[in-house]
Formats: sequence, C-alpha cells, structure tokens
Amino acid sequence: MFSNLPPAFILLLGALLIPLFRGRLRSLYLLLLPVLSLLQLLYIPMGTHWELTVYGYKLTLLHIDKISLVFGYIFHIALFLTLIYSLHAKDNIQYVSGVIYAGSAIGAVFAGDLITLFVYWELTAVSSVFLVWARRTETAYKSGMRYLIMQVLSGLLLLAGMIFYYRETGSLEFMKLGMFTKLGLTNPGAVLIFLSFGIKAAFPFLHNWLQDAYPEATEVGSVFLSSFTTKLAIYALARGFLGTPELIWIGATMTAFPIFYAVIENDLRRVLAYSLNNQLGFMVVGIGIGTELALNGTVAHAFSHILYKSLLFMSMGAVLYRTGTVKGSELGGLYKSMPWTTAFCIVGAASISAFPLFSGFISKSMIVSAAGDGHFTLIWMILIFASAGVFHHSGIKIPYFAFFAHDSKIRCKEAPLNMLIAMGITAFLCIAIGCFPGPLYNLLPYKVAFVPYTTNHVITQLQLLMWSALAFAVLQKTGIYPPELPSVNLDTDWSYRRALPAIVHFALRVGGKTWNGFLTLCMIPVNAGLNFFRYNFGPKGIMARTMPTGHITLWAALILGFYIIFYYWHLG
Repeated sequence: MFSNLPPAFILLLGALLIPLFRGRLRSLYLLLLPVLSLLQLLYIPMGTHWELTVYGYKLTLLHIDKISLVFGYIFHIALFLTLIYSLHAKDNIQYVSGVIYAGSAIGAVFAGDLITLFVYWELTAVSSVFLVWARRTETAYKSGMRYLIMQVLSGLLLLAGMIFYYRETGSLEFMKLGMFTKLGLTNPGAVLIFLSFGIKAAFPFLHNWLQDAYPEATEVGSVFLSSFTTKLAIYALARGFLGTPELIWIGATMTAFPIFYAVIENDLRRVLAYSLNNQLGFMVVGIGIGTELALNGTVAHAFSHILYKSLLFMSMGAVLYRTGTVKGSELGGLYKSMPWTTAFCIVGAASISAFPLFSGFISKSMIVSAAGDGHFTLIWMILIFASAGVFHHSGIKIPYFAFFAHDSKIRCKEAPLNMLIAMGITAFLCIAIGCFPGPLYNLLPYKVAFVPYTTNHVITQLQLLMWSALAFAVLQKTGIYPPELPSVNLDTDWSYRRALPAIVHFALRVGGKTWNGFLTLCMIPVNAGLNFFRYNFGPKGIMARTMPTGHITLWAALILGFYIIFYYWHLG
C-alpha cells in the first residue's frame, strides 16, 4: 500500500519539516521534495489506489488517468521551477505555504472522490493566502482577506453541491469526464459545483479576486499563484463539465473583456493577471466544445500556459525585487541593467502571443481549430480577436514599458542567479515545446492528429501578429494608445467593494431618519392618550378627587338601576 503512496503526501508532510533546515541544506531539501514526489508519481501505475471507507463513504485518495497525469506532471515542474526562483527569499512562510499549496493542488488533481477533492480544494485556499500576506503590507493583508473569502466561498459551494449530488445519485466518485454534464445546469448540486469551479476559474463577475490578490503577493508568491489555483479549476471543469455548452460563451467572454482592462492598466503584474484571465477563457471554451481535439487543446494549453505565464511573472517579480516597482509609468530602459531578464521576458511574451516556434502556438491553435471544426463561427472570431489582443497587452506592452519605452534612469543589478536559472529553464521549455510539440502531444488524453506547423496556419498567425504589432505602433506614435499613468481602474468588484457599501450606508441613514419620523408620528396619539389618562386618573385628576358620600350613593344607585333594566330587557 505504501509503495503507491500519493505524491501529495510527500509534499505535504515534507513541507512541515522545512523550518528545521537552514542555508544551502534547506535549498537542497526544497528542491528534493518535488523531485521525490515526481519520481513517486512515475513509479505508480495508472488506475485507482488508496481506497478507504470512512463512516460508510468510499474515498479514493489516488486515481491516475491520462488527464490527471498531465496536470500532475506540469504541477511538479512548476513547483520545482518556482522553488529555484524563490531560493533568494530565505522566508520559511513562503516556502512552507508554497509547498503545501502545490501539494494540495496535486492531491486534488488525483482525487477520485468529491470529499477528497473538497479537502484539498480548501487546503489550497488556506495555504495560498499566506503567499499574499507574506508581502507584509496593509494592502496585501486586505487583498488576502478578500482572496480568502472568495476561495472559502468556492469550497462551501462545492460542499453544498456535493451533498445535493450525493442525495441525487448516491455517488461521490470524481473520475469520469463530464460526470455532471448529463445532469445539466438545472440540477441544484450540479449548479453549485459549477459555481464553485467557476470562482476558482475566474468566471466573469467572479474573477476580481485574481486581479486583486495576485499583484499584491510577493515576487515569489505571484509565481506560485499563477500556476496552481486557476489550472486546478480548469482540470475540475474538464473532469466534471466537459461538453457543457454554457462554457463556450462563458469562455469567449473571458477571452475578450480582460483585453480592455489590461490595455489601460498601469501595474504590469495586474496586466498579467488580466492576461491570465484571457488565457483561461481559451481553455474554458475548449472544455465547453468538448471534442477530443478541444480537450487535447485545453490540456496542452494549460501545460504551456503554466510555463509561459510563470516566466512572465518571474520577470516582473525580478523587476519588482530590484527596483521596488512594477508600474509602467515608473519603468523603462531596464534592458540596460537587466538584459537577461529582458530576454527571458521576451520569450514569455512570444509564447503567450502564440508566435510560431513558441509553446503557445502549438496549444492555443488546437482550441481555435476545434471551434472552427465545430462551426462555432462567432466564437472563432472572438478567439481570433482575443489572440490579437493578448499580443497587445502581454506580448508587446509588458516588455516594452518595463524594459524599453522611455528611459526611467533606473540603474540596478541584474536579477539574482537563482531567478535567472529558473527563468532560463522555463524559457528553454517554452521554446522546446514550441519547436518539438510531439512529447507533449503524446501525453494528452486522446491521440493527436493535429499538425500545428502547416503553411496556412503559420502564415495566418504571422499575419495576425504583424498587423497587431503595426496597430500598436500606429496607436503609440499617434498618441491614441492609452499612456501609462498612475491610476485606479474600476472593475466589476467596484459594485460590491464601493457601490454596495455606499448604498447600504445611504439606506441606513435615510431609513434611520424615516424610522425616527414614523416613531414621532406614532407618539402623538400615544402622548395624547397618556395626557388624557393623566388628566382624569392622575393624582390631581377628576377621578382622584374626594367625593361626598351622597354622590357615591347616587352613582351606585344609577349603576344598579342600569344593570336591572339591562337584565330584564335581556330576559324579555
């Protein structure tokens, strides 16, 4: 049984021992953890392992198939590269929380039942927030709290949906692709689970935690965060809702709307956060289409995306580490001080823009082709528009405003050696996958017949990118392109972070005055009644006066007389 120990256990238990090590021994131990976990994963055969029965519920702690295996591989690679990148930090909080976070994501990928998935789902939320709080600023603390609230809400929705689903089907397994699709989004359990996955996948109107928290994390924390949470959600959507048509339009919306925010955003790590949202949209579209080509494209793009997005966050993290800022308005000319970081950033920019010979080209094209093959004409056009847009805000804007543009006169050291090594390996993988996609294609869930390097595809993509570059140049030279200015952009979170509290405050203020006015009106007759009783029955009132005995006898006789008359009238 222990020979098939879940790889996540190695990471979770190993993370607890990190504070016992110091210096180079700690660095060696950190890098050894993902290597041991990956070797354990390679050793375990495909299938179901570690099945337990707890209080009558069957739990499957380890289920390995082709789709979970791909995500398991890339999560281990991302953890290893991020740990190399982090070795300068000397911060046990980031090391422990980062390894637990990655281990939880890996555990969730191989979870064979919903209870195990829920446990790891919540553990990713609790562990990852410390990567934001490790920045140790008031803004980071507040952003981390909002991030944690949304992530815990996702877990609560998953738990509620799991309960409904169990009552409906009597099953808690989480192994079949598209297992919730047949229920449709009319079933309460499926809807709740869909929303849970949607929060972590940053669906429209549920996405603001991403742009809020990722840019506030440490330079290491943002790299960790970019790799696991949202890609775990993509895996969960593929596992649970493959072929759900609503995902096609949700994904198309995700690809389009972040472009406009990213173009006007000044914080370059926030630009990358919007870009991340855009790239997730391609994957969500692929899951919604649900064909073999679309699913292969989604998995391949998730693999590629983790690498090139990590590389871009690494480069911006290096800039932040050396200069103390990633504001586009405060940067420029850094290629003179940080040439290697500049080169690695350009590789990441070319990859996310899907230039031929870079990783994004061989994965994104599969999803776009699946949309065309499925005759989703409008969706295909939106994806083409989004591909041009991402070249604008990530392919050009990020390297241009950080390393070129105007000279900010900032002169600093190149990034630390460990950062350069991590960026170099990641850049190499981005180019290697783009030039030789075969090994990645062989890992995908279905056999790949797709050929990315056709004359038509290469020329079409180059035309798209060149015209997009020309548009950027023209807009920049004519002054139409939004300049990099210190500013705050309003997103949909403004509705509940600013508008809703203002409305509640206004309602309470107006409601309080209205209530006080109502009470005042109600007290008018009450006071009148009290005055009446006080006048007649008070200490000096009429009824309190001393009356002669004769008056009392008269009143008693009158009352008795009225009583006798009423009595005989009633008898008659």
